[in-house]
Amino acid sequence: MTTDIALMRPYFDKEEIIEVQKVLESGWVSQGPKAKEFEENVSKYLSARYAIAVTNCTCALHLALLCLGIKKGDEVLVADYTYPATGHSVVYCGAKPIFVDIDPKTYNICPDEIRKKITKKTKAIIPVHAFGQPAEMDAICEIAEVNDLKIIEDAACAFGAKYKGRFAGMIGDVGCYSFHARKGITTGEGGMVVTKNKTLADHIKKLSVFGITAAWNRENIDKFIVPKFTEIGYNYKMSDITAAIGVAQLKKIKKIILRKIELAKYWNEKLEKIELISPPWVSSDVLHIYQSYVAMVDRKINRNRLIELLKKKSIQTQIGTYASHIQPVYKSKDKCPRSLEIYNQSIALPMYYNLKEDEIDWIATELENILEGM
Repeated sequence: MTTDIALMRPYFDKEEIIEVQKVLESGWVSQGPKAKEFEENVSKYLSARYAIAVTNCTCALHLALLCLGIKKGDEVLVADYTYPATGHSVVYCGAKPIFVDIDPKTYNICPDEIRKKITKKTKAIIPVHAFGQPAEMDAICEIAEVNDLKIIEDAACAFGAKYKGRFAGMIGDVGCYSFHARKGITTGEGGMVVTKNKTLADHIKKLSVFGITAAWNRENIDKFIVPKFTEIGYNYKMSDITAAIGVAQLKKIKKIILRKIELAKYWNEKLEKIELISPPWVSSDVLHIYQSYVAMVDRKINRNRLIELLKKKSIQTQIGTYASHIQPVYKSKDKCPRSLEIYNQSIALPMYYNLKEDEIDWIATELENILEGM
C-alpha cells in the first residue's frame, strides 16, 4: 500500500457539477432560489418547520443564541469536549460559556454535571452531538424544562443522526448544523438553523441578511420597497453556489450514512484485536452517523507521538476535538477532568465514504506495529 490515506475525503460526483453550473448560468450566485431550494429540501428531510441556510455552523449558533435573547451577563452551559466554535458563539453574544464535563463513553455532555453548573444566571444549554452520536436529550430536556432553560443543539457533526428515532437538532428549541468539508455531507463551508418556532425563524433569517429582507424575496414582490435597517444584523447568508452543492449532497445522505456505519463496524472489529486502543462506544438509543471515527488510546501512549508516527506512514489522523475549558481564550476556571483526559488520549482515524476495507486493514496493521513499539 503506497497511496496516502487521508483523514477524510468528501464524496462528490457529476451531480454537484451540474447543480453549480445551473447557478452560474442563472446569473444569481448570491443567496437566492437555490438556497431556498436547499432549505426546503432540508426541511423535508428533517420534517422541520423552518430551516435557514447560513455561512457556517458558528453563525448558526450565534444567531440562535442572539434570537433566544442571550446577552451580556448571561451564562450558557456548553459541552466542554467540542470545537471552540461552540464556546465562541456564546462569547459573541457577550455572555459567558460555562463548560460542563462529559460522559466518557459517549463523549457527550453529562446530565448530572449539567445540574451542578446551573445558577441564577444560566439561560441556556448547548449540548454537542459529538462526532455524530446524539447526546442524552431526554435528560437534558427534563433539566431545561425544570429550570426554564433554552436548548440550542450543536448538531454540527450530526446531520442525519437520530436519538430514539428523532433527528438530532430537532429536539431542543433550535438545532444548528454544519456542512464543513469534514462533515457527513458538505458544501465546503455552510450551515443550517432549524426550529419549530416561526417568530424565532423569522428573526434568525432577518439577522442573517443584515437585519433586512433578503434580496431574492424583495425581487419577488411587485411593490418597490427601500429596506430599513432597524437592528444590527450580519452577513451570514449562504450563497446559491454553496447551496447548489448542498442540494446535490443531500441526495446522497442515506447511502453515505449507511456506508460509514459499515466502515465503523469494520474498524471496530480491527481495533478490538489491537492492544492499547479502544473503539468508540455507541448507545443503543441512537443512530450514530460517524462524522468522525474517534478511538481512545491507553494512558501510557503518547497520542501526539502516535499521530506523528502514523503520518510518517502516509496515514493522516488527528485529535478527536478540544477540551474547551483549558483554551486560554476563555480564561475559564471550570474543571472538566473527563473531557481533558479524552482530549489527551483520543484519536480520529480515517473515515469517509470511499475508504476501502483493505485500506483499513493496512492502517490497522501499521497502527498495531507502532503501538507495540511505543
